[in-house]
Amino acid sequence: MRAVVQRVLNADVQVDGQCVGRIGKGLLVYLGVHKDDTDKDFDYILDKVINLRIFSDEAGKMNLSLLDTGGEILVVSQFTLFGDARHGRRPSYGEAAGNEKGNLYYQRFLHELMGRGIKTESGQFGAEMQVSYTNDGPVTILLDSFKVF
Repeated sequence: MRAVVQRVLNADVQVDGQCVGRIGKGLLVYLGVHKDDTDKDFDYILDKVINLRIFSDEAGKMNLSLLDTGGEILVVSQFTLFGDARHGRRPSYGEAAGNEKGNLYYQRFLHELMGRGIKTESGQFGAEMQVSYTNDGPVTILLDSFKVF
């Protein structure tokens, strides 16, 4: 499983010109599911996202997590995080999970966040989406459950 985590002042996602998710200060997370992901991968990424200390404390040091700040989260599914462009110019997406597995993990991720009392918004799985945001910092962190980076 992969996640691109961005600290944002605000973010929203639209589908067919309609806003389907909007947050204030918090995290924008692009979430990609690998075809071989297991519950262990899921748990690793979920734990990292909610406990990642990338918000500033009183001293201005990045020392607080989303849970510490009460921030919001917008999660957008993105199979292209597993695009492989090492050969040729058209990325291959063969490592990304299929729709059934991808959506299952995506919906579960959203459910787990909400179950922890985090204000959670989302995109629409499988849809063409337009995402707008103001990156704060900017702060962008890459996470991978296989720990390739």
